[in-house]
Amino acid sequence: MEFSEVIGQHHLKNHLKRSIENGRIPHSQLFVGKTGAGLLPMALSYAREVLCGSYQRDDEKYRSCASQISKLTHPDLHFIFPVNSNEVVKKNPLSSMFQNDWREFVLKNPYASLYDWYKHIGIEKKQGNISAGEAEEISKKLSLKSFDGGYKVMIIWMAEKMNNDCANKILKIVEEPPENTVLILLTENEQKLLVTIRSRCQKIHFPMLSEQDIFEKLTEADKIDESISKKIAHHANGDYNKALQLLGNTGDDDQFEKWFITWVRTAFKAKGNKGSINDLLEWSEELAAQGRETQKKFLNYCHELFRQAMLKNYSADALIFFESKDPKFSIEKFAPFVHHNNIIEISRSLEDAEYHIERNGNAKIIFSDLSIRLTRLIHQKH
Repeated sequence: MEFSEVIGQHHLKNHLKRSIENGRIPHSQLFVGKTGAGLLPMALSYAREVLCGSYQRDDEKYRSCASQISKLTHPDLHFIFPVNSNEVVKKNPLSSMFQNDWREFVLKNPYASLYDWYKHIGIEKKQGNISAGEAEEISKKLSLKSFDGGYKVMIIWMAEKMNNDCANKILKIVEEPPENTVLILLTENEQKLLVTIRSRCQKIHFPMLSEQDIFEKLTEADKIDESISKKIAHHANGDYNKALQLLGNTGDDDQFEKWFITWVRTAFKAKGNKGSINDLLEWSEELAAQGRETQKKFLNYCHELFRQAMLKNYSADALIFFESKDPKFSIEKFAPFVHHNNIIEISRSLEDAEYHIERNGNAKIIFSDLSIRLTRLIHQKH
């Protein structure tokens, strides 16, 4: 992948290009932002320039190097990513055991999400992680002499999934990197990384993509009709992976919307209605039966939909992109119940629920507690 193929982020491209041209290539870098904003495509483009930059562009060696990068087969380009055991890999899973899956996944869509990756390797009902064993793999690979005698590049995708043992071992590599190595950590949540790792990396924050960037990509590269592209770009909220899901209608939002509408309607009716409490407990059981990644993704969906309702309540229509599939539910009618007196506590409750789901809490208790909280919050006066 070349920089020209990365959607938008022009100022970041220029910054990274200049760092290479000026010979100022940091040993450890931290890319922070949503995957749909292009962290991995940018890392791949940067790796291409680092690994192939010593050759002239019209040289056969450059073409060979670039070809290997585009196929993710270059011997000096390495990847680490969250994994777990599945039907093929029964125990002690490591990234090296999933390399073919990873290539297939990235070549199909480098903007894809962590949940997409979990589904790709059949662990969507589990939680992936980057274990201490990966740190040992990284140390071994980076200690070897590079194949071409130049740089070696290691990309750690979703670095926040490193467990404590791995993170502490990675810290040693960050502090004392082998010669001619570039370590690029990609994260959606930098706060989950060790402070000492964050402080020793050159940090680059990725903003969400503009509507125009997504629109141009859909119309020019993907050959989508302009009217459709415009609508999708508006609804994607700066996330190209979301745009692709909307385009192919392959996301989980339809199911999430059904769960959400059932939830808020039942919570609203629960005040003074004991029967609705039982319905909320049944709803909690249904959510508890889902995989933890699905649960976390649903909570993020709820967070965004409450935010959309509040924006609608305060007439920020230009920022609204939600359109309900249920003809009996509309953001306009729901919006008055989400306002400055309850949005902070609603958001905090969702964040608390995700925190406990992440730490393997009892999902039925977590969603039951969240539902009971909502029955109170949804009735708070403006």
